[in-house]
Amino acid sequence: MKTILYFLISILATTLGSIAGFGGGIIIKPVLDVLGDYSVQTIGILSSITVLAMSAASAGKQLLQKTRFDIKTLLPLAIGAAIGGVFGQKLLVAVVNAYEIGSAVIIIQNATLLVFVIAVLLYMLNRKKIKSRNLSGIWASVFVGFSLGLVSSFLGIGGGPINVALMVYLFSFDIKTATVCSIITILFSQLANIGLTTFMVGFGRYDLKMLPLMVIGAIAGGFIGAHLNKRLDEKTVEKCFIGVQFLVIGFAVFNVFRNTL
Repeated sequence: MKTILYFLISILATTLGSIAGFGGGIIIKPVLDVLGDYSVQTIGILSSITVLAMSAASAGKQLLQKTRFDIKTLLPLAIGAAIGGVFGQKLLVAVVNAYEIGSAVIIIQNATLLVFVIAVLLYMLNRKKIKSRNLSGIWASVFVGFSLGLVSSFLGIGGGPINVALMVYLFSFDIKTATVCSIITILFSQLANIGLTTFMVGFGRYDLKMLPLMVIGAIAGGFIGAHLNKRLDEKTVEKCFIGVQFLVIGFAVFNVFRNTL
């Protein structure tokens, strides 16, 4: 029963994530915090590897569909995200080591996530009133990618909604273009994150029994979501994006209050 639950969480989260441009980790991470079956770091690894599988499947599907990529912007974003992913993982380890009580780390992560998601939601609801930028240049894109990779790796969420909102604002992308760029950025940041964990400490210390089914669900969700993203119009994708933000806010608020009491 427990394995089925984790599989369903994975496939539903990554399908929604692939449609709207976030890795699914922004749903998976707070939901696993609610379930409370694993430590903070184990949840981070489960979420990160699941998100990596989903983003790889989604990116592959986009390539098969011959989706056009703005390489001049996307490549520096991906490189920056990979570097940021490494630093984000190191920051998480430092915070975990600084706080012996796991609930304190959960509060920090969920409170930080809550602030970001509310900011993203407010921007997306009012973006027509806010003039977007036309950021350009390799180093600007690298810095944006680094910042997104750092935040997503530290929070263990993939970063999606934050990625999409910033890309819409900073690069004046439409939602569907930002979605594709976000998926690629997530792929590189999580590759760096998992790569660092592999070479530094390995996975022996983590309870990863649920991981195989979660990865299968993530790959399926990545393909399903990428297929739906191609077929749905931009307004529907945006509604999906905004709807998930309300869901995540609910989970994050619950996790903060439960671990505070």
